[in-house]
Amino acid sequence: MKRNWGTVLFSTLVISSLTLSACSSDTSSKENEGKTPADEPKGVATAGFPIVKEPLKLKMFTRIAPSNGPFKDMPVFQDYEKMSNIQVEFIEAPTDGFPEKKNLLFASNELPDVMYRSALTPLEATRYGSGGQLIPLEKLIEAYAPNLKKLMETYPEIRSAITTPEGHIYALPGIVSVNSARTDKKWINQAWLKKLNLKEPETTDELYEVLKAFRDKDPNGNGKQDELPMTARNGLSIVPIMAGSFGLDFQLGYNINLENDKVNLWMGSDRNKELLMYLNKLYAEKLLDTELFTQKEAQYLTKQGTGNTGFFFDQTNNPMLDGKVQDQYIGIAPLKGPHGDRLQLAAPVPRDFGAFAITSVNKNPEATMRWVDYFYGDEGSTMLRFGRLGENYELKNGIPYYTDAFLATGNQSKITPYAGGGAPHLISDKVASFINPPQVQEAQKKLDPFMPKIRYAAPMFDEQTAQQINILRNDIDKYYEEQSTKFIAGALSFDKWGEFQNTLKKMKMDELQKLYQVAYDNLKQQK
Repeated sequence: MKRNWGTVLFSTLVISSLTLSACSSDTSSKENEGKTPADEPKGVATAGFPIVKEPLKLKMFTRIAPSNGPFKDMPVFQDYEKMSNIQVEFIEAPTDGFPEKKNLLFASNELPDVMYRSALTPLEATRYGSGGQLIPLEKLIEAYAPNLKKLMETYPEIRSAITTPEGHIYALPGIVSVNSARTDKKWINQAWLKKLNLKEPETTDELYEVLKAFRDKDPNGNGKQDELPMTARNGLSIVPIMAGSFGLDFQLGYNINLENDKVNLWMGSDRNKELLMYLNKLYAEKLLDTELFTQKEAQYLTKQGTGNTGFFFDQTNNPMLDGKVQDQYIGIAPLKGPHGDRLQLAAPVPRDFGAFAITSVNKNPEATMRWVDYFYGDEGSTMLRFGRLGENYELKNGIPYYTDAFLATGNQSKITPYAGGGAPHLISDKVASFINPPQVQEAQKKLDPFMPKIRYAAPMFDEQTAQQINILRNDIDKYYEEQSTKFIAGALSFDKWGEFQNTLKKMKMDELQKLYQVAYDNLKQQK
């Protein structure tokens, strides 16, 4: 029940967040009535429960993760039906093959009332919105979503992340206001530090020396050189994890630094070269996991739980709990790089774009917006994530915690659509006890001083810009990923850096930078 933000943010290097222009569609009236939408009384309460006096049924198409049970058996939806007077029929599709099933719904125009936890991309949301299959939500939010409206006022970056250039909102995100759910912590083996009489590293140079000691001085005491000094998730997730030490940020969902309101794509920069050279040094000296580019997620998690790893990255301490070695590890602050940089990677507050959208066949959009808005408040989010008070969770100082008896069943993922990610709801400090235990909180405290004041998510683009960016990034992202992997692994000499820079220029990276600059300028004007 965690997110891996190094991986998530790096995935934006190779996946475009592209959108088309949008237009509005009509609201609809009740069946069986010969009235126009304007004539039809809605009968929807703007506050309190039930939402509607007469029972209402909605069909929602949703992705179901392998760890989930049937949504109809989840206490959140059973209990919320009684509260709201709205019954939901979930049309469940497994994660494998889900995009194809989703696209088929729109292609055949056989739509449900709602796309729930359906991971609509910005491109899909505005394409189907401009085509009239999804309806605009901005007026509904204003009138029927007080929780979401308040969050959008508190975090303006939410609105900018989900609003098209023409001012429409076609899909809602998940929202994360608790910092610890937005970061990968830097976990170091404090037992090894103590045994070798080493202090917590504070700079990249000090980390290098600590990792060498982990490799050479037998901190596990078994007389063998079998320790793993440092590991990370598969592939280039290590780049955003370490980028902040070299002054490299990830704004607007891409490899972007914002400097005096100027967009700077840094892939060909000297700072990026320094970062890749540092990672190459660690890799070549077997301080960084040599299986980095081949291991699967399960292998990585296993390495966390063995206690035989010196330094790694994860949002929570859950894998360590599984291995019963959590006391060996402590979180450390971001490492100061060669130029004094110490920026902490963090995911944007709005995440899981396309978590919720209302289709044009929905005859009760007002009630539907009220239905989902409940989960953007702490009360509704608690119900969604924790189930029933007493049966699944208990309150300690007003904070919900799974009961020991329920944890022992191992059924957490069966009772909540949060497991597997992508549910439209709020993750705040009030509802994050399972992913934000004391050890994680202490680790986050060391990161907080180095968090960005604002992390802009990928912007929305008009159709022409979307097409341009799609063409440019398809080539640039693939090339950057391939060459960076080779630089780190030593398969490509840094003598070739000039050629790397020239190729990026030939791929029109300057043009791509200008397009992001326009998007950022528009975003600033919206504020």
